[in-house]
Amino acid sequence: MKPARFDYVRAERLAEAHAALAETGNDARVLAGGQSLLPMLSMRLARPKVVVDIMHLPELRKIAIDGDSIRIGAAVRQAELMAWPDLAQSQPLLAAALPWIGHAQTRSRGTICGSVAHADPSAELPLVLLALGGTVQLSSRRNRRSVPAREFFTGMMSTARAPDELIEAVSVPVRRAGHGAAFQEFGRRHGDFAIVSCAAIVSDTSVRLAVGGVADTPMDREFPTLCDNALDDALDVFAWELDARDDLHATARYRRELVRRMGRATIEEARRCV
Repeated sequence: MKPARFDYVRAERLAEAHAALAETGNDARVLAGGQSLLPMLSMRLARPKVVVDIMHLPELRKIAIDGDSIRIGAAVRQAELMAWPDLAQSQPLLAAALPWIGHAQTRSRGTICGSVAHADPSAELPLVLLALGGTVQLSSRRNRRSVPAREFFTGMMSTARAPDELIEAVSVPVRRAGHGAAFQEFGRRHGDFAIVSCAAIVSDTSVRLAVGGVADTPMDREFPTLCDNALDDALDVFAWELDARDDLHATARYRRELVRRMGRATIEEARRCV
């Protein structure tokens, strides 16, 4: 199929993108990597009146360490972040998750912020952003604001972004001393969306586990340092709270069991990385 007719705005300045979104609102879509938007346009699942291309804005193509955070601009492709020489040292959880995203071809075009904006509950980047306690930096003609990941993802492919806003960047904290991190994923094939994925961050005093692919949004829980049966019990409670459902790929019971087993394995791996 071919997309329905739309106007195309190639923004040369950030203010131009803001103006287009302010004038068109819900009838506009932001184009970055296009790996989610273009198939939706072709299948006419999305019918915007205006597509605003932000990939030619140099200020959105930067990866930078800003204090104790890594700021990733909206035009940074997934492959570019994978190739960033400071990634593994600065944020190992991101480095562990990126190879699981799609395939080399899609990572060469898809952007970090585009995946966050799409907000698929099975996608890796929203999960990692939540696990790390990252923030989404939104901007519009009216103002700029930062939204914590826990508040940004509001439902299945639904976010707190207003119609006139675009994601300008995401920020994640740099690795903290004494913290270990790990990522694991289970899917039908490598590169498919996850049936269940887990991201864990541990320290001497706490364990944070985030789970994707089960609920309408990625979900996380923080526990005190638990071992043996106490950890199994905590994971069992978490698995039931996720409200897993049967679908074409797996039953709710199967997903809950994956959360229990993969959750424990991911936490144990993170402990070895401290």
